[in-house]
Amino acid sequence: MKLKLLFLLFFFSNVYVYAQDKTIDSLFLVLKNAKNETDQLKLFNTISDQYKYSDGNKVAEFGNKALQLSKKLDNKIEEGNAYLNLGNANIILGNYPKALNYFSSAKTIFENQSNNSDAKKGLAKALGSIGIVFSEQSNYTKSLEFYLKSVTIYEEINDQEKCAKLYNNIGVIYQSQKNYTKAIVYFEKTQKIQEKLKDVNIGITYTNIANSYLNLKNNEKAFNFYLKAKSSLDINPNQRALGEWYNNFGLYFKQTNNPTKAIENWNLAIITFKSIDDKFGIQDSYHHLAQLNFEQNNFPEALNFTTKSLRLATELQVLEQKVISEKLLSEIYQKQGNTNLSLVHLRNFTVLKDSLTNEENIRKSVEVAMNYEFQKKQDEQKLVLKEESKRNKLWLLFSGVSLLSLIGIGFLIYNRNQVKTRLTLQKELAEYEQKALHLQMNPHFVFNCLSSISSFIVNNSTEAAVTYLAKFSKLMRLTLEYSKESLIPVDKEIESLDNYLQLEQLRFNNKFLSYIFSFCII
Repeated sequence: MKLKLLFLLFFFSNVYVYAQDKTIDSLFLVLKNAKNETDQLKLFNTISDQYKYSDGNKVAEFGNKALQLSKKLDNKIEEGNAYLNLGNANIILGNYPKALNYFSSAKTIFENQSNNSDAKKGLAKALGSIGIVFSEQSNYTKSLEFYLKSVTIYEEINDQEKCAKLYNNIGVIYQSQKNYTKAIVYFEKTQKIQEKLKDVNIGITYTNIANSYLNLKNNEKAFNFYLKAKSSLDINPNQRALGEWYNNFGLYFKQTNNPTKAIENWNLAIITFKSIDDKFGIQDSYHHLAQLNFEQNNFPEALNFTTKSLRLATELQVLEQKVISEKLLSEIYQKQGNTNLSLVHLRNFTVLKDSLTNEENIRKSVEVAMNYEFQKKQDEQKLVLKEESKRNKLWLLFSGVSLLSLIGIGFLIYNRNQVKTRLTLQKELAEYEQKALHLQMNPHFVFNCLSSISSFIVNNSTEAAVTYLAKFSKLMRLTLEYSKESLIPVDKEIESLDNYLQLEQLRFNNKFLSYIFSFCII
């Protein structure tokens, strides 16, 4: 299953392989004419990314160049991309712990650049890549966790092409866990996007869906999707995908009790895989033919195909398949009554099984250590983030208290200024009132009134003097009484005017009134 998983994970990139050499040559030409180090840095990362389809060592070489230059220029986004490329290099070279460390470093960098759109894409890629590492280590729970985190970001930024790839990988994980119903859900999500984008790899998705339905014993739906897959592969030729399709379609016919058709498809798979020298695919086909012939008691043919399968498994160093082939050979010889050879292959099976168990234990130990280191690093990052969050909260609290203090001081200063302004205005108002009073009591008028009273006394007009003085004092009282009021009642204003006119009339021996009357008549 692991070999097929690898195929599905990286198969989406196959359309670029054909133009790879030409693309890399063009990139080297651009690199030669690069005007500054920033351009060189981006080109190092691009070239490293292009080599991932063919040469892991070259991916590492240019990834390291990009990493060194990005640190020199303090370019965090390109530094993150360099870590991604170095992670990919180590996946290709089979060093999964190192790949995980590089992807984790990329993840940390992109998380700290959260406001940058390129960082968001980089973070999604880092999470997806971590998912691939865990899937290669058969840690499907962890793999699923990171795939789902990655696809959530791609959904948010509406990158449908990346979503399709991740939906496929999630489907493969569920398929590996034998949760075929859930696998179909994600394969169908991939299918919808690929149909919309007219993706040439949709034939693989149809095959994945067909395989899931076959495992659910829904032969009718499986058959329909196998036919859809074949139609797509006829339009978009892909020999490796076609060989896998023949192998899977052969399993369909085996399940539906049509051994002739099953054998026919497996023979076509062998022809197809031989055309591209895919020995892994050929070995799978030989195993299918061997198993079917054994079940049909056709032991010579079963022996022939099992021997071929074992030979290829030995050449390819596929220990799991060697174990299966040795066990099958032991059973075949036992059925043929050849006890000696049966025991030989049984011993081989036991030895290889022990080796496989040891290899699995070593792999699990490496996986546990890798998970521990990864979790430790994640915990350290969480602790750092927690401390940063704590510092930020304290800073915000301090800033808030400082701001409130400044607002309080500002309010006190403002309030003090307001009180000061109000007192100044009150003072000025009092002064204006005094001035108004002085204006109202015209000194010239007061002087004339006092002169008139003096004249009355001198001329022994005591009664007139008393009358004049009484009216003058009344006018003075009314003026002073209402000098502080903003409004004066009309009757008091009339009374004041009446007193004033009477005073003037007495002063001018009743001539003032007739003058006023004559003025009004005119």
